[in-house]
Amino acid sequence: MKKKELEIFLQKIPDFEKPKPGLEQYFTPAGIVADIIFIAYQMGDIENKIVLDLGCGTGIFSIGACILGAKQVTGIDFDEDAIKTAKKFADENKLKIDFIVKDIKDVDILCDTVIMNPPFGAQKSNINADRRFIEKAFEKANVIYSLHLTKTISFIKKMVSSLKGDIDFTKEYSFPIKHSQSFHAKKVVFFDITLLRILTKGN
Repeated sequence: MKKKELEIFLQKIPDFEKPKPGLEQYFTPAGIVADIIFIAYQMGDIENKIVLDLGCGTGIFSIGACILGAKQVTGIDFDEDAIKTAKKFADENKLKIDFIVKDIKDVDILCDTVIMNPPFGAQKSNINADRRFIEKAFEKANVIYSLHLTKTISFIKKMVSSLKGDIDFTKEYSFPIKHSQSFHAKKVVFFDITLLRILTKGN
């Protein structure tokens, strides 16, 4: 499958029906996901690999990894509604993916690759959420693909270094967040985000 074909398919995945602001539930655009999945595929981190999607939402990264030939894919999210949506779409499209409702701290699955778009920490309830996600990914994977606000990358790099990991690839994107909450003043706001490919001490 070509990248554009994957993007078109991923556009069919439902968004959050009722986004919960405390969980920072924003749908990652299909174009960004398709690009990241293809980068990971070309790096040898998808095909025939065990892939874990932390904070999977409605499953867009999990589904992309499955389509490009991952041996096993598991999506984890705290929100039952999001997991229900992800399961329904996967079942309808005959995609073998395990979607599980679980708190990030309780994840005990070992894998080859983690792909995730953790909360940016914009809400008080999510302060340091990115740290919790990265620490858990370090416990479970050899390679991590993670998205972060570009303005926080210097902090993320220090944390990765303290965990004895290495960042060997980065790419920047413009991430649109559409009006989905009553406190949003604009129809869409763009944020500068950066993808990190992180090699853990297990690699």
